[in-house]
Amino acid sequence: MRMVLGGALAAILALAAAPASADDILTKAQQNFKPIPSVVPAVKDNAVTHEKVELGKLLFFDPRLSASEIISCNTCHNLGAGGVDAGPTSVGHGWQKGPRRAPTVYNAVFNVAQFWDGRAADLKAQAKGPVQASVEMNATPDHVVKVLTSMPEYVELFRKAFPNEPAPITFDNFARAIEAFEATLITPASRFDQYLEGNANALNAQEKAGLTLFLEKGCVACHNGVNVGGQGYFPFGVVENPGSEVLPSADKGRFNVSKTASDEYVFRAAPLRNVALRAPYFHSGQVWSLKQAVGVMGSSQLGAKLTGKEEDDIVAFLTALNGELPAIQYPVLPTRTDATPQPSLAK
Repeated sequence: MRMVLGGALAAILALAAAPASADDILTKAQQNFKPIPSVVPAVKDNAVTHEKVELGKLLFFDPRLSASEIISCNTCHNLGAGGVDAGPTSVGHGWQKGPRRAPTVYNAVFNVAQFWDGRAADLKAQAKGPVQASVEMNATPDHVVKVLTSMPEYVELFRKAFPNEPAPITFDNFARAIEAFEATLITPASRFDQYLEGNANALNAQEKAGLTLFLEKGCVACHNGVNVGGQGYFPFGVVENPGSEVLPSADKGRFNVSKTASDEYVFRAAPLRNVALRAPYFHSGQVWSLKQAVGVMGSSQLGAKLTGKEEDDIVAFLTALNGELPAIQYPVLPTRTDATPQPSLAK
């Protein structure tokens, strides 16, 4: 295991060659990051149509898809609060606490895979998980289909969204509609995006100093690309473990998916877009200060004891990653009928 961690540290240091001068910072940034596009990206095997997006929006906000009829996708991925919920880990069916912090749904379409351990290949697969998890929505595919077929408005909306299918209300199509809506949840036009597009004045002096540190210290090795992360898996504790409160020993991360020893305590690198909007931090949700989170990453991942000023500068840069959140109007949901299943609080 130590050899694996040493290799990860070597890779980080190798990828983090210091820019030659301050004049090269923009070029170095453009080589490692990409702006969030202003248009909705395509998703594999699922055309993002207006009809699917509108249907997916309703499904995202509809708590009746859960067994208790209390919990919706928006409960744990609150679009008004950075795409996450309020606590360290989500609270689900019967007030059960989930094992990990809810990842943000904003810009999730750009991630290599979904969940902290990457167990869902895409947003379609991710949408199916919480619905069926007993600690979250505690429902079943059959329950979802029964709820949707019980309401004539949903029947018509599925027919329009999937016009070539004789029986369009399926659990798979439920997931496709959710994915189509979530693909629209992108946050372009951050000041960092404007900087990447050539506006050198989009960042102030402190933010540029933070970007320089981000590049030179090695943060960029794991947090790069359009989502400033979300594209690879890395050990949490490359140099030293951050402590059991931040890295619970019982949660071995990607090992639970791959069953490979070298994947113990390996997690997908967190995407850092809008990170300043969504405390607390890490998969355990135990760090409430972004400055503290930067310090933890410096010591645990890079073996670097950052000064208070360096932490402040990096936080300033991270704040410049806040983009324009889409305007989402809470929808009026289809009306239930006598055939709609009634809520259940049974475990």
